[in-house]
Amino acid sequence: MARVEDQVYTLLGVPAAPDGALPAVVNSATYTATHTTFSLTAGNVTVDLDFLSPVSPKDYIRQSLPFSYLTLTASNAGGAIVQVYVDIDESWTGQSGATVSNFSTSAKTSIYQLSADGAEVYTQNDMDQALWGDVIFASRPSNTSTLSTQSGSAASVRDLFASNGTLSGSNPAYAPGDVVAIAQDLGAVSGDASTTFALGYVREEAINYLGNARTGYYRSTYPDSISAVSHFLDDFADATAEASATDSDLDSRARNAAGGNYSDIINLSVRQSFGAADVTIPNDSLDTNDVMVFLKEISSDGNVNTIDVIFPTFPIYYVLDPEYIRLVLEPVVQYLETGRWTLPYTIHDIGSSYPNATGHDDGQAEAQPVEECGNLLILAYAYTLASNSSAWASSHRALFQSYADYLISDGFNMSSQLSTDDGAGPLPNQTNLAIKAAVGLHAFGALFDADNYTSLALSRANDLYNNSLATDAEKSHFLLQYPESLNPNTSTYSTTFNIYPDVLLALNTFPQAALDMQASYYPTQRAEAGVPLDSRVDWGKTDEGLFAAAASPGIGSDRGTLDLYINDIHAFISNGLNTAPFSDRWFVKEGVDDDGNPAVIGTFNNYRARPVVGGHFAVMALEEARGEVVPPS
Repeated sequence: MARVEDQVYTLLGVPAAPDGALPAVVNSATYTATHTTFSLTAGNVTVDLDFLSPVSPKDYIRQSLPFSYLTLTASNAGGAIVQVYVDIDESWTGQSGATVSNFSTSAKTSIYQLSADGAEVYTQNDMDQALWGDVIFASRPSNTSTLSTQSGSAASVRDLFASNGTLSGSNPAYAPGDVVAIAQDLGAVSGDASTTFALGYVREEAINYLGNARTGYYRSTYPDSISAVSHFLDDFADATAEASATDSDLDSRARNAAGGNYSDIINLSVRQSFGAADVTIPNDSLDTNDVMVFLKEISSDGNVNTIDVIFPTFPIYYVLDPEYIRLVLEPVVQYLETGRWTLPYTIHDIGSSYPNATGHDDGQAEAQPVEECGNLLILAYAYTLASNSSAWASSHRALFQSYADYLISDGFNMSSQLSTDDGAGPLPNQTNLAIKAAVGLHAFGALFDADNYTSLALSRANDLYNNSLATDAEKSHFLLQYPESLNPNTSTYSTTFNIYPDVLLALNTFPQAALDMQASYYPTQRAEAGVPLDSRVDWGKTDEGLFAAAASPGIGSDRGTLDLYINDIHAFISNGLNTAPFSDRWFVKEGVDDDGNPAVIGTFNNYRARPVVGGHFAVMALEEARGEVVPPS
């Protein structure tokens, strides 16, 4: 809320507003890669609410701090007296009725901590929300503002601010329906005046990795929540400066790669993708030489470090910091090398329920054999190229070779199995999986100068395309599956997004003619709101669609196919039909949702807030790397 010359205005999210409060008028809402900003008018005063979540991949402390900034700025006040107010309630703890509140100060910083009493470590609710940590809400006065605090019933605390513009400082034991609140009196504002709040959720025991606790990297320097949030507020100016540079850089690079609509897609993807990743060190030793990243498969099934989630996410790492490819694979590879996973193909994930990365010693993980073997080999090669170092891959050669050998024996004459798009169901001999197997084999061959693997990969690709094993007779498109006995209906098709790393990494397993073939075909399959992923489904995929379109943008200098995909995705995120965080799957034609109800074209289909939106960087990664990728010596 904002109070301007004794009149209170509601800004965002104020149920049960005080009597006499007026709604501020929303003038605009904008976003960048790191900021979301709302500009409102409260009386004659402009109030901007700026939400900043730093994205700093190369600074592990800043990246791992689990907080965001909220800065309220009053301007055009003409000397009016302005106070601002923010509160939160126990919904931030993920439960209700067992909340414990603690208030403390550190120097000039006032800090509220909310936690769920008795919550079991490493548990979450049905909305993927952690239950065992501490909500942190903090602020400090500026040189020209005065800070006050209070907790208690929402009505009483808000009414007091509405009446007085300040709070009482009282902090009784937390009761259901209570809020904890911080107010800042900005005084008479002539030019502009700002104040900043910090808000986040601390899980000191963040990840259960094979029975050992891991914690955020920042705790190597700031071991407790009070020192961490105090540093976070100290770091505001530097974090803001870096965020401004990041925003400008990514916006410019995205526009150069594919235009303004693509820039909008990129800017909406950055925080979501990095927000799903925990940069961790061991909780006991706090050893910064032992860094691992754990990635949450948000909303689809909550798995930990799912290989076929890492794969579509990797372009954002490739562009912003390739070390994340290694860091997110490291816990997977270390587990596989224990021998506790005994099946001959790569594991799907290292834990069924985040943050429990406890492996699958019983072998009971979702089976995507060809999918995950190909993914791991491609990712290892992508990291090797982007980092210009083969040391990490070489240290795991035996493991990688076992999966390359699996692709030789089982990657082309495939049993019925799932691909990454498991919602579409299993099929034998899926063309897109066979493409991944060929590219994965070639990646292994390139990694280790293993010419026999490279030759076999090229031979398989030759069968799939040149010999028309996986195309229709006219070579107009790749079929959903092969051979003809499994695929008598040649109108079936697949979006062959697995060919993308072949182009990005300059492997050239498949000829340019295959890419051009798909570039010509995809537009012919466009439905009302986009291109369905394949001929079985009524939905499209944003990440996989941009993989495919980046690899097959058009014929020659024509980029019509790429523009088609970008414009359809942009229409999806801007059509006003969706309130969920950026979904990577949306209905592109008439069909039914998972509950059997008619699907609304242009609405999201189940998935939300997933890190795979990092795959939207596929276009930028390829545009910046095209013709410049040189395998390491």
